Amino acid sequence: MGAQDGPTLITSVQRAFRLMEAVGAHEGGAPAKQLAREAGLPLATTYHLLRTLTHDGYLRKLDDGGFVIGDKLHHLHSGSRGQELLNRVRPTLGALRDQVSAAAYLTFYEEGEIRVAEIVDGPRAPRVDLWVGFEDAGHATALGKCVLRELDDEARNDYLSRHSLNDLTPRTITHPFELLRRLDASPTAPGVMDLEEYAVGTVCLAVPVYSGEKLGSLGVSFRADRLTQTDQVRATLLSTAGRVTRGLSLSE
Repeated sequence: MGAQDGPTLITSVQRAFRLMEAVGAHEGGAPAKQLAREAGLPLATTYHLLRTLTHDGYLRKLDDGGFVIGDKLHHLHSGSRGQELLNRVRPTLGALRDQVSAAAYLTFYEEGEIRVAEIVDGPRAPRVDLWVGFEDAGHATALGKCVLRELDDEARNDYLSRHSLNDLTPRTITHPFELLRRLDASPTAPGVMDLEEYAVGTVCLAVPVYSGEKLGSLGVSFRADRLTQTDQVRATLLSTAGRVTRGLSLSE
């Protein structure tokens, strides 16, 4: 039985891919009989695969009976595109880490949330202990505050209305008005700092980056006793942010 299962499963996967290729060739959709002919599959097999792939979201059945590529396949493509873009800038993030001897972080503002996309650290540049998720700590991290500083008033207010400004350390800013006032008056603009607001003994500096129209932030974290190096780190961060934005935004 085991010797027969392998080839059977492989054949089923191959048939599914051939069928999805046939579907993908018709932007406006195509009916099952036409897809069976183009994929070289028996009609019964085609119906079975269409039902399965539609149920799982890889295909979508139109009202006229035709089939088109489903949302799940689009999401997979978007995810692979995102990984490809990150691969472009990882060497730049690694160079930043080595140059300033600090862990490097990249975040993006997606669907109303501030999410970490990449962290590049090392033995001599350890990451901060992420004891509270970034989605719940945008007010207390330079990375999150940098994004908030770049948003328009409507987007800022929307974010703050959905997130509690919890006091993570004695230095955390917990009042929305005071948070916005300090963001607008940041002495390191366009950079933003958190001074032990997320973790005692750790400070972070972040600057904005973009992936096309998508807003993000690039930052580093380091010990609070290195505050005298802020200007040097900021200059390096700004030049690196320009390279990261170009790497994320250039089309192939």
